[in-house]
Amino acid sequence: MQIWVDADACPKVVKDILFRAAQRVQVALTLVANQPLRTPPSPLIRSVQVPGGFDVADAYIAEQVTPGDLVITADIPLAAQVIERRAHALNPRGELYTEDNIRERLSLRDFMDELRGSGVQTGGPAVLNHGDRQAFANQLDRFLARHAKH
Repeated sequence: MQIWVDADACPKVVKDILFRAAQRVQVALTLVANQPLRTPPSPLIRSVQVPGGFDVADAYIAEQVTPGDLVITADIPLAAQVIERRAHALNPRGELYTEDNIRERLSLRDFMDELRGSGVQTGGPAVLNHGDRQAFANQLDRFLARHAKH
């Protein structure tokens, strides 16, 4: 099992939580982005820079992920692909995407896209707050306790 991060839009505080968790449980962590990323010196942590372009990082992760891996992403279509590949997806606010909830999330995303396309101002996601960071850290810890080999 390894952790993949859709890192272009991943908040720094979430990356920091992931860096510490990877070291603590000795699991490989790969950040994928279309820009250079700083990572702590560790044989477990690496970054992959993909070419710029729409969903290039997502496509790379979807292609590389294997069953049982964990992907950190707020991108719902990527989460759906990850689940199809029998891997796991967790968003930076601590929500674990599952076969049971991903269809609903995709429908809501598509509905919001339609609203925006018709000119309705929907606003963006709320700023990541302390509660979100705590929810992410807790969900990550629970996941790693169940799935990481010690």
